[in-house]
Amino acid sequence: MSATESELTPLLTMRQITKRFGAVEALVGVDLDVHAHEVVALVGDNGAGKSTLAKVVSGVVQPDAGFIELGGEQVTIPSAGAAHAMGIATVFQDLALCENLSVTANIFLGRELRVRPGGPLDEDRMILTARSILHDLTAGIPSVAVPVRELSAGQRQAVAIARTLTSRPRIVVLDEPTAALSVVQTAEVLMLIERLREMGLGVILISHNMTDVRAVSDRVEVLRHGRNNGSFDAASATPESILGAITGVSVRRPNRSTRSPLGDPYQMT
Repeated sequence: MSATESELTPLLTMRQITKRFGAVEALVGVDLDVHAHEVVALVGDNGAGKSTLAKVVSGVVQPDAGFIELGGEQVTIPSAGAAHAMGIATVFQDLALCENLSVTANIFLGRELRVRPGGPLDEDRMILTARSILHDLTAGIPSVAVPVRELSAGQRQAVAIARTLTSRPRIVVLDEPTAALSVVQTAEVLMLIERLREMGLGVILISHNMTDVRAVSDRVEVLRHGRNNGSFDAASATPESILGAITGVSVRRPNRSTRSPLGDPYQMT
């Protein structure tokens, strides 16, 4: 593969992803592409399938049909650990931080660095690495030694994102990262997302906040009733067109060659 082809190949390709939970069709023939240096917002009403698709990417849920490619190579993602090993990191809404531990301890929780295999923790290297990651993110953390409980909600989100970077991922999935944040904290988190894009990562942003989506995303993918229902350029699309696709009032047809065998998912409803 040439350098040009490599640049054009998506980091992540998902085609015809289908997932059922009993009689409920959570996803039906869903397609998704994510490139390097790109923030793709995944939007839709409650129950549209956003979280299920994120769990498929993250290896938490396995699809019943369809295929996934990473860097042009078809893969299966059987577990969250496998996703992590493949360079996919996820920050779920609960953040899963330990409030009594320091920023450094949280960033390396479960992935501690040691002086030698089986030896004591390499505290100095973890502190220096934590500082370096937070500096690269331009995160406003006062000290890597403070307990997480002393941080604001926005700063905690920064710690959760920083933790994903210890494994040098290619793709980061963010589940409602600005939910319940103040205006100032939201601005801080959006800056972090922009930094991830500048660092060359592919970012999947799940959000209900259209202002945040339009502020930081390159592309907006709409899910409705578990199906693709529109693909929009974030810079040029109007809020009305995106909301129309979410509610089923109107839709823009993405330019994709693959179509669902269950019918055209882009028909107006």
